[in-house]
Amino acid sequence: MISVLIVDDAAFSRRMIRKFLQADGYEIWEATNGKEALSIVRDRAPDCLVTDILMPDMNGFELIQTLKEQGLAIPTIIISADIQESSRQRGYNLGAAAFINKPPKEDELRQTVRQVFSF
Repeated sequence: MISVLIVDDAAFSRRMIRKFLQADGYEIWEATNGKEALSIVRDRAPDCLVTDILMPDMNGFELIQTLKEQGLAIPTIIISADIQESSRQRGYNLGAAAFINKPPKEDELRQTVRQVFSF
């Protein structure tokens, strides 16, 4: 089963994203910040990350950078309310596969995750 790790400090956002992705049969794990996500990545090796940017302890950019530095190439989708072009570009420069504005539209999110897995 394909697994997706949702990283967001907002419980409502995690629940919404979980609901959207479970409809496609993905196994879902959740983390409330980048540090917690790193622990889950080490323990469970998810197939994909869906992360917010603004979170306590370790933000989404720091999470992506840390994974990159550790040689972990996990397809990552950023979902954020930060609509600045500079933030979008920073995400892509770090290697994000996609950047979706919050709140995500169900069809857009599901299609983007499918594209990450190329089916």
